[in-house]
Amino acid sequence: MDGRVGLEVRETDIVEQVRLEEIVSFKTGKLNSNAAKPDGEYPFFTCSQEVFRTDTYSFDTECVLLGGNNASGIYPLKYYSGKFDAYQRTYVIRSLDGRKLMNRYLYYALHPKLDMLKNISTGVATKFLTLTILNNIKIEIPHIKAQHKIASILSAYDDLIENNNRRIKILKEMAQTIYREWFVNFRFPGHEKVKMVKSELGMIPEGWEVKKLGDVTKINERSIKKDNAPEDILYVDISSVSTGFITDTIPYKFTDAPGRARRRVQHGDIIWSSVRPNRKSYALIINPDPRTIVSTGFGVISPVEVPYTFLYEAVTTDEFVGYLTNSTRGSAYPAVNTEDYERADILVPTEGLMDKFHETVEHFYILKNNMQKRNNILLKTRDLLLPKLISGEIDVEGMDIMISEEVN
Repeated sequence: MDGRVGLEVRETDIVEQVRLEEIVSFKTGKLNSNAAKPDGEYPFFTCSQEVFRTDTYSFDTECVLLGGNNASGIYPLKYYSGKFDAYQRTYVIRSLDGRKLMNRYLYYALHPKLDMLKNISTGVATKFLTLTILNNIKIEIPHIKAQHKIASILSAYDDLIENNNRRIKILKEMAQTIYREWFVNFRFPGHEKVKMVKSELGMIPEGWEVKKLGDVTKINERSIKKDNAPEDILYVDISSVSTGFITDTIPYKFTDAPGRARRRVQHGDIIWSSVRPNRKSYALIINPDPRTIVSTGFGVISPVEVPYTFLYEAVTTDEFVGYLTNSTRGSAYPAVNTEDYERADILVPTEGLMDKFHETVEHFYILKNNMQKRNNILLKTRDLLLPKLISGEIDVEGMDIMISEEVN
């Protein structure tokens, strides 16, 4: 009992604020970023949100991984258990005592701290997290039983998200494989009967043409102005776009929206970040809410003479990324402009073959988009629950959640 008569203090009510240096160990990886191997056996954690692969492993443990530098201060935070390797500026964080702090709970407890880490990190062009900064971060630590229940609730959301991500990856790879087979390797249906001819891009199938992207698309065609703007918008900023998908839209009254909220989009458009294109911030727009408005920091590529499915694959190849990256101007804020998009070379197959590709793969993109929308809802729900569970605002004491006997 505590000092208040009749009020029982339960183990799960006790929440401590503890500095990280008192409860975790920090290590860093040893590898350079060029250690990534596309077909490597082990996960390779870097300062990118994406998890790469490599042929070696230096760790075989359960831990939390935190990228230690990032140009935007948006540090990747991951949980992993097993064999892996890490970049030299990626922190490998482990609980010093599993009886007091679960590694899985630690992962969730650090999530609400990411915005603070962005604000207090050092550096100008690139933001850094020093060990001094991390050691002094405080997290809430409830009783170990509560930690297990909290981790069980939140990991259920993560498991659903990961399952969807695996399916999204399969659909993406299926579309890419067909595109490469037909339009890069030229092994399309009926290719045996088509002869090859010379072009400025080398030998190509007869009937195909090398054109400029501006010949088959419109770039930044639709914009809004104050006199024709909707009252409410859903804004997509560059920071809300990862490689291949939109992670979030921000609702605004148009009068309160950022000045860059000016580009309209429609079904089949591709948005490409014109700033630092080497980061591959692009996405395909599928059945958007009519209120969707994107930043002027994007190039909006609208298909005119080619199907959007073909166009999306054509403008997301490594070659196209390389072209944009080499076309940037400015050192502090490297970017491309509308003319750079329009001047890009694109190999245009016959209309019939492009239509056949579209018929074959369009449902992949629709399914992928639907699963990504589900993931966005799951992520928002999890992120709403997370601080309430960590702080104890949502009481897990009476929840019937299985936890291991060793915790009891």
